[in-house]
Amino acid sequence: MPFPTLRSVLLCALAACPAAAGARPAAVPLKLEPYSFRLADGTDLPAERGTFSVPEDRNDPGSRRIEIGFLRFRSTAAHPGNPIVYLAGGPGGSGIAAAREQRQPLFLALRRVADVIALDQRGVGVSNHIPPCTAERRLDPAVPLGEASLTAYYRETLLGCVTRWKAAGVAVNGYTTVQNADDLEDLRKALGARKIDLWGISYGTHLAFAAMRRHPRSIGRVALASAEGMDQTVKLPAHVDAAFARIERVAPGIAATMRRVYGRYDSEPGRFTLPGGKLALRADSFPLRMMAGILPKDPEGIPRLVGAFQALDSGRTEALSPLLYGYFFKDPLTMTGMPELMDVASGITAARLALVRRQAAVSLAGAATNFPMPQLRGAVPGLDLGDAYRREIRSSIPTLLLSGDLDVRTPLEEQAEATAGLTRFHRILVRNGGHDLFEAHPAVAGILVDFFSGRAVRTTEISLSPPRPGR
Repeated sequence: MPFPTLRSVLLCALAACPAAAGARPAAVPLKLEPYSFRLADGTDLPAERGTFSVPEDRNDPGSRRIEIGFLRFRSTAAHPGNPIVYLAGGPGGSGIAAAREQRQPLFLALRRVADVIALDQRGVGVSNHIPPCTAERRLDPAVPLGEASLTAYYRETLLGCVTRWKAAGVAVNGYTTVQNADDLEDLRKALGARKIDLWGISYGTHLAFAAMRRHPRSIGRVALASAEGMDQTVKLPAHVDAAFARIERVAPGIAATMRRVYGRYDSEPGRFTLPGGKLALRADSFPLRMMAGILPKDPEGIPRLVGAFQALDSGRTEALSPLLYGYFFKDPLTMTGMPELMDVASGITAARLALVRRQAAVSLAGAATNFPMPQLRGAVPGLDLGDAYRREIRSSIPTLLLSGDLDVRTPLEEQAEATAGLTRFHRILVRNGGHDLFEAHPAVAGILVDFFSGRAVRTTEISLSPPRPGR
C-alpha cells in the first residue's frame, strides 16, 4: 500500500532539491519527507522516505498511476558517488525490510561511498497496489499431493485472481521485469542523478540485468549475488543436481537417500498422518522435491535436509506431516500478485522448457525447484515478455558477482551462463556458501565499499566454515 499521508511533503525539482554537480535535471516529481530509521541497536538514524509516480502499465495510455516508495540513507562521504539502489530478490522481497533486517550493516557501510536507496519494487511493501487474493477453495486432502494436482490448483487460483485484480482496476500486464527496470530509470530521474549503481540478489540480479540492457547509460556499477539470468526463471535440473553433488561433499550419501525416497513415493504416494490421527494426507515425490530445493537454500539448512530425508528413508513421516499440512492444506492459497506475475512474464523459452522436461525425468530436482514455474507458463495471456527478452545480456558495465558453491537456488553453472556476456566482470567464489551471500562473511562489506568506490577488488575466493550435518 502507499505511504501514509505525509504531513510535510517536499516536492523536489531542480530548484527545490539540488542534485549533485553535473546531474541531469529531474524529470520525475519526487516526494520526500524526513524519516527516523530505527537501527538494530535501538538508536535512530536520520533518513528520508520518498515516493515517485509511474504508470502501472506503460503500454496502456489509459493506465492508472501508482506510487513507488523507498528509503534513502544519506552518504557520509564528502563527495558521494552515484546513488546505490538495493534490489531485493524473490520476486516479492522488500528492500526496506532488508534494510531493517540482516543486511542493515551493509546499508550503513555503503553510506561511506554514496547515498543508499532501499527500494520497494512495484507490487511490494509500500509500493504495493494489488489487493491480496485468496483461492475460493482449499486443496482436497483426499487427492494425493503431486505436480498435477498442485499445478491445477495454482493455475485455477491465478486465473481467478487475475479476473479479480482486473475488476479492482489493477493493470495486470504492468507487472513485468521490463516495467520494473523502467521504474529504476524513473527513480534515477527523480533523484536528479546522472547515473545510479545497482546492488541486488537473486531476482534482484535478474532485474539488474534487464536494467543494464534497457538503460545502459544510466547505470555506473553493479554488484550482484546469486545471479539469475534472463532465461533462468526456471533452473535446469541438471544444474541443480550439480549443486547437490557439491553438497554431497559435506553430507555424504544424501543424494542416494533422496533418490530412494523419491522412487518409493512415486511408486505409491506416501501417507502422512497428523498428530492424533485426525487427518491423513498422501503425497508423491513432488512436494518432497520442492522441500529439497528450499531447505538447503543456505548451508545451515543442510542438516535439516539430511534429517528430513533420513527420517523419510526409514519410514518416519510424523515430523513432516504438520509441515505438509501447514504449507499446502491448512489455508487456501493466497496470491499477492507481484511474485506470480513477474515470473510468468519472464517465462521460459520453448527450447529451454523442452530441456527442463528431459532432464527432470532423470534428475534429483525434477521440475519442482522453481514451482509454480514452469507450470504456470502462459497462464496469463499477453503477459509473457517473449524470447527476445530472454536472450542473455552483453554489457561492459563494471559488474561484481558473489557465487556460493553450495547454492541450489541459483547453481554455479547457471550463474556462469548468466554472466558470460559481461566484459568488465569480477567473480568471487564463496566456498561453502549458499544463496544469501551478502551477510555470509564479514569481508563482504569492505569488498562492496571498495567496488562502489572504484577501487580494484582483488579477492577471488572467500571460505566459510562447512556445515556439519551430523551435529
